[in-house]
Amino acid sequence: MPPPTSAPSADVALQAPVIDVLDFYGLGKIPEARIRKVLGFKEGDPFPRSKGDVEERLDDQPDIIESHLEAVCCDDGKTVMYVGIEEKGSPHFDLREAPEGDVELPKEILSDYRDFLEAYASAVRRDDAAEDLTKGHSLMADPLAREIQLKFFDLAKNNMRQLREALRNSSDDELRAAAVYVMTYAADKHTIIDDLQFALRDADPAVRANGVQGLVALLVYSRLNPDVGIKIEPTWFVEMLNSLSWSDRDHALKALQLLTDNRDASTIGLLRERALPALIEMSRWKTLAHALPAFVLTGRVAGMTDQQIQDAWTSGDRETVIAAASGNPKKKR
Repeated sequence: MPPPTSAPSADVALQAPVIDVLDFYGLGKIPEARIRKVLGFKEGDPFPRSKGDVEERLDDQPDIIESHLEAVCCDDGKTVMYVGIEEKGSPHFDLREAPEGDVELPKEILSDYRDFLEAYASAVRRDDAAEDLTKGHSLMADPLAREIQLKFFDLAKNNMRQLREALRNSSDDELRAAAVYVMTYAADKHTIIDDLQFALRDADPAVRANGVQGLVALLVYSRLNPDVGIKIEPTWFVEMLNSLSWSDRDHALKALQLLTDNRDASTIGLLRERALPALIEMSRWKTLAHALPAFVLTGRVAGMTDQQIQDAWTSGDRETVIAAASGNPKKKR
């Protein structure tokens, strides 16, 4: 369960000198060409000096509720800039306002969490970020990161009440993110499901990311141990596919792949009802590694087998799968 640093934030990625790939999501009625004109930059141009200024220009446009720029590094050494748009009348992923309470946790929780993030980032740079989720929590292959993670078992056991209080009432984003991450190491996994689902609508993206990744670990665990009776509801993952945050969408896609591995009819029906336009749009993304999870889910909505989906992907025929999911099969020429 990688921490939120696994998907670089826009602030970090914007330090990159050039935009290699420019892509979009949330465009329904508004033409891409119109958004490109407002952006004022294109592929090959330097990154904008102010992300906020660009978002303000977009937000001032007719029919746009809000926009979000997020840079992701790296796809084969290329930095991708995603431009997210929420149009008037489009599905909205609703987040809670950040809490305003003054909540404290034992100092070692935040200290160990920060140490872990540093160790994880170092492991990523060495291409050594493998992890084991089979126990319902993350255990990294990297020795230093794993050593720190082992401390979280006692911290979760001895501080669960405080962790829950921090998640719900602390005004400190980092404290809420640390609380969610540490509580995933609780011995009884049933007791944290509601907490992790609560985290999915937090105002801070790192808190949401830790919530999703904790639930993904529980999904892996429950698949290997069906007798434990852990059930993860798909509702908020599906809603996240309409988020303005690229990271939200990326995390939700991976969770929903697991939830639909067995072709669960209710989850697939929810995807068709609430998120099919978003899935189709993401299936067409230029960066293949980012498009593939959405494409798989689109194929499952269309009722295709994984082999059929893989064959279409390998042959480069995305549109046939998209048309099938839309109910408009392509006519063979």
